[in-house]
Amino acid sequence: MEAGDLPRLSGQHQAVIVDCAVYEHGKRVDPDAYGNGPDSFVWIGLNAPTEDEFADVAAEYDLHPLAVEDAIHAHQRPKFETYGDTLFVVLKTAVYKDRLEIVELGEIMLFVGERFVVSVRHGEHSALGDTRRALEADPDRLALGPHAVLHAVLDRVVDDYERVLEGLDNDIDQIEHEVFSTDRIDRSERIFRLKREILDFRRAVQPLVEPLRALQTGHPTLGAELRDVLDHTLRVVDRVENHDSILSDALNANLAQVGVRQNEDMRKISAWVAIAAVPTMIAGIYGMNFEHMPELGWRWGYALALGLMATSCTSLYLTFKRRGWL
Repeated sequence: MEAGDLPRLSGQHQAVIVDCAVYEHGKRVDPDAYGNGPDSFVWIGLNAPTEDEFADVAAEYDLHPLAVEDAIHAHQRPKFETYGDTLFVVLKTAVYKDRLEIVELGEIMLFVGERFVVSVRHGEHSALGDTRRALEADPDRLALGPHAVLHAVLDRVVDDYERVLEGLDNDIDQIEHEVFSTDRIDRSERIFRLKREILDFRRAVQPLVEPLRALQTGHPTLGAELRDVLDHTLRVVDRVENHDSILSDALNANLAQVGVRQNEDMRKISAWVAIAAVPTMIAGIYGMNFEHMPELGWRWGYALALGLMATSCTSLYLTFKRRGWL
């Protein structure tokens, strides 16, 4: 198969093709106007194809059925696999929805051969149009062939990871401030939801480290560029683990704060119950229907009872206030 041979798709199937181009010496050319030179390759971009829609592309480039199945059904873990002369790459794309506080994940699958690249994307935020245009604006880089496309996609995906971390940074800073604020709102639910999002995000990033390390070691032309992507990925992994640790500490601190507040509430309730018990006891005693009771017929007995209640309650209030219960 020559680099300029494009898959012959029906009009119905062509709808899933986002872009399809042939490049020679780093420049986009007309597939019918060039001589299939050794420095040429094809890049086909597909958006969420079905099995029938992908069949022509898979047959044209002899893609492995297992990799094709993964590319069609998506929901795969990040990985790098080799099928003959074709490298199959699964990447998780990520964008942070700040208002909802969720990390929205998509997928990009790449089939990288000696003279072709097939990219399959799933998800709203996994488009590669900007990446393709940036490469086409740099012919020297694009002249390096299919692996230059692989590097550009990897670089774009990892850059998006760092933007996700910036969004998470803001929300984690808010949580740290709120946990130790004077209001009495329990932040446990928000903290737990963010921890869940970070867990899913870590699953998208961490599996890339070892494949990237192996890829940059074995690639003489793009080794430095791939090493830079690896360094960025390692920084992202470290920051994700740091965020998870901070949220765990914030959750523990929040639970401790809730416990302290509950103890404070119990002390206050107990103090007020004790204060209320004194006049209740006095009123209860003098409310009994006995004829012979001390001071029952005394003119100032009512005033004495009220004064006793007020003095006792005031004394208890001051005692509890001094001990920090009120």
